[in-house]
Amino acid sequence: MLASLVAYRRGKSGVSIRSCIGWINMWEDPKALRRFKEFDGYWLGAKDAAERLGYNLEEFRWQRGKSGARLQSILETRGVRGLLIPPHGGELQLPDFDWNRFSLVRFGSSVTNLPAHTVTSDQSHCARLACQKAFAYGYKRVGYVTDDAFERSTGGHFREGYLNAQEEFAVPGDRLNTLVLEPDARRNQAQFTKWLAREKPQAIFTTSPRLLGIMNGLGLRVPDDLAVATTSVLDGNFDAGADQNSPEIGRVAVSTLAALVLENERGIPQYQRRILVEGRWVDGKSLPRRVATTA
Repeated sequence: MLASLVAYRRGKSGVSIRSCIGWINMWEDPKALRRFKEFDGYWLGAKDAAERLGYNLEEFRWQRGKSGARLQSILETRGVRGLLIPPHGGELQLPDFDWNRFSLVRFGSSVTNLPAHTVTSDQSHCARLACQKAFAYGYKRVGYVTDDAFERSTGGHFREGYLNAQEEFAVPGDRLNTLVLEPDARRNQAQFTKWLAREKPQAIFTTSPRLLGIMNGLGLRVPDDLAVATTSVLDGNFDAGADQNSPEIGRVAVSTLAALVLENERGIPQYQRRILVEGRWVDGKSLPRRVATTA
């Protein structure tokens, strides 16, 4: 009851800023991070939650390989006790940085050398939901096209959800092999053409923003020749698919971090918590309902 009263009074009177939460950006081009709409959604949701809780969310841009001790000194001087780690293309190179001085929450699993508590999309659920929709819309042969780098950075959870959906919704003869696009883009059209001929999909669920360009290069029309849904309607270049609910992911990350700060839990945890935020399906022209036909 007391907690409810405090929350009510804060809602009425507003919350004063009492501390700073740090958002660490070590991208080679720092502006590129939030050009991804999913990641920008993390920021916007986190900023909203931080302000509601009386924190200021501040971005700290730092070049890879620069002194971690210097960044740590800046953060401590600013009174930062909690850090949000957005997605990066790999490890964070911060020599002499003492992570035990801060409470930590990571978005996703791409930063492999920092096993912090993680908040991310329920990617397996998103994939299963998209496949379920495709089957419900009349597509019997639903394929999965992805990039190797994407699978590694996400732990393969989208593919896991797709394969589970195949087991649940597709008859054995309509369960297709997945396609992992090669890093060399010059080979993708030939690779995709061979896969199409072999698997004969009626629809595709994809993680790859490159797929639209590959299909355009082959003269394939969406959805006339092939229907497509994406893992991200924000960044995936198709309008049907999964909305991963990125602002909510940002809000949950801040509420989790605020609790860690309050409880003085700092550094790498002995047991990591992985908090999954459920997404939703978005209808779009790239995967319309199939018109029922009679023999």
